[in-house]
Amino acid sequence: MTSTASSTDTRQGQASHEQRPSWQLRLRRFGYTATPRSDVRDRLVPPYVRPSPRMWQFLGVSRPLAERIARWSGWIGPLLVTLLAGVLRFWNLGSPKAVIFDETYYAKDAWALVHRGFEVNWDKNANDLILDIGSQVKIPTDAAYVVHPPVGKYVIGLGELMFGFNPFGWRFMTALLGTLAVLMLCRIGRRIFRSTFLGCLAGTLMAVDGLAFVMARTSLLDGVLMFFVLAAFGCLVLDRDRARAKLAAALPADADGRVRPDADIAETLRLGWRPWRWTAGLMLGLAIGTKWNGLYFLVAFGLMTVLWDVGARKVAGARHPCTAVLKRDLGFAFLATVPVAIVTYIASWTGWILSPTDGTGGYYRNWAGADGRGSSWSWLFPDWWLSLWHYESQVYEFHVGLSSPHTYQSNPWSWIVAGRPVSYFYESPAPGKDGCPVDAGEKCAREVLALGTPLLWWVAAFAVVYVLWRWAFRRDWRAGAVACGVVAGYLPWFLYQERTIFFFYAVVFLPFLCLAVAMLLGAVIGPPGSSDTRRVAGATGAGVLVLLIAWNFIYFWPIYTGQAIPIDDWRSRMWLDTWV
Repeated sequence: MTSTASSTDTRQGQASHEQRPSWQLRLRRFGYTATPRSDVRDRLVPPYVRPSPRMWQFLGVSRPLAERIARWSGWIGPLLVTLLAGVLRFWNLGSPKAVIFDETYYAKDAWALVHRGFEVNWDKNANDLILDIGSQVKIPTDAAYVVHPPVGKYVIGLGELMFGFNPFGWRFMTALLGTLAVLMLCRIGRRIFRSTFLGCLAGTLMAVDGLAFVMARTSLLDGVLMFFVLAAFGCLVLDRDRARAKLAAALPADADGRVRPDADIAETLRLGWRPWRWTAGLMLGLAIGTKWNGLYFLVAFGLMTVLWDVGARKVAGARHPCTAVLKRDLGFAFLATVPVAIVTYIASWTGWILSPTDGTGGYYRNWAGADGRGSSWSWLFPDWWLSLWHYESQVYEFHVGLSSPHTYQSNPWSWIVAGRPVSYFYESPAPGKDGCPVDAGEKCAREVLALGTPLLWWVAAFAVVYVLWRWAFRRDWRAGAVACGVVAGYLPWFLYQERTIFFFYAVVFLPFLCLAVAMLLGAVIGPPGSSDTRRVAGATGAGVLVLLIAWNFIYFWPIYTGQAIPIDDWRSRMWLDTWV
């Protein structure tokens, strides 16, 4: 199922065992391998696993139709998984009919942004009024100081414009993006693993993860950030395939039709503008315009795509691949990502920039004209730039200094095992009220708990170790790409362990955890060429684990959706003391 190139060794001929460098010989004890394919085309652009129509024929489907289904399975499978995710996320989306957790900020900020172009200060009792009269509520005029850029709030506001200023309206776009993220993950997984099955497996795991599910049903910014980060990653994976295919097409073939390396072509071929890389820059700009930690992905993904270019030219036969990339690719790679992301980020502030400068516009919009003329360099920049720079500097000081204690804050060490989830909503209805059974005996519990499906996250902890081993000792680029996403989304938070941070921030690297688990399960099933006994045993073990993860999600369903359950049933789901 995972029949892709596990080596990026680029030598034209493999040295004998005795001639290998000593570091390779030492690493063999940990599973290191470096056995290249003879055809460079297959190493540059590995073929997909061809699905078999036999299963459909076994179910009674005619052979022509079975072959057609197998041929289109690359889209049929992901769309079916996406349908499952969409039904789960949109079911009863307006419940609870309440402003839960940080919706009290983002739902109202979004409504103000799409109507005024900047955030405003709302009355303390605004939530009750909004739930009562919705879109008829009067929008205040006083600008508010907010600490997150506007893109994610514009996204939420789009749903409010379509469906009104109500819980369904402000959750619609996060549910839509959460559903589309599953489709993207299926297709991304299919592309990097060259297996529709493993791609759909990764998407299915995300579809039944509790954290992804709750975040898709709540109007917070982190789910929007995750969508743009995953979209950027998918664009770079597409760009990688297109660039390597162009290299492979330019290389010469021998008399047997096998493509061979060519140093001159590998070092001099220009790969063009590469539109998918520019699209990735746009997506990364939107990610940064949602939350600033998108900057870490800009750095990590930028480095990753350059290293992919080095590997591609090396496989194609370049004697000095780093020099070739420096001359042919690095400049365009930088232009397509960093400037595009910066311009996109600044453009996202257009509503604030165009707001009045007489004190009735966005927060700090009039700072340059009132207080910002003290710098000797201020004449070089327009007022809006000076005001925005000052605003951003104040926001940065806020973020790095945020240490106010919160009941549900957590240390990033606990995230990978879902040690401290966040309660978004909790009520204790009496028997016979708000869905609490009449015979409950005592009060029920209604909770929306941002908790990842525990079994999935615990397996993911082992999968991350497997991915790191696979990258280090099998030189598997797929493992490196997955690890890059986890590192960019997870490790930076260890720099801010004294800051008030929460487990739900981890949703941004959740798709990469699902890819890691899919890769691990692919290894459990066994590589192509394994015996039938090995494949059956592996598939059985992997299948049982996936079913247990799905059961785990179903078991916690009531506390993901805010359903009223007897308090004893709620207590039985609090597996760890830190979950309460």
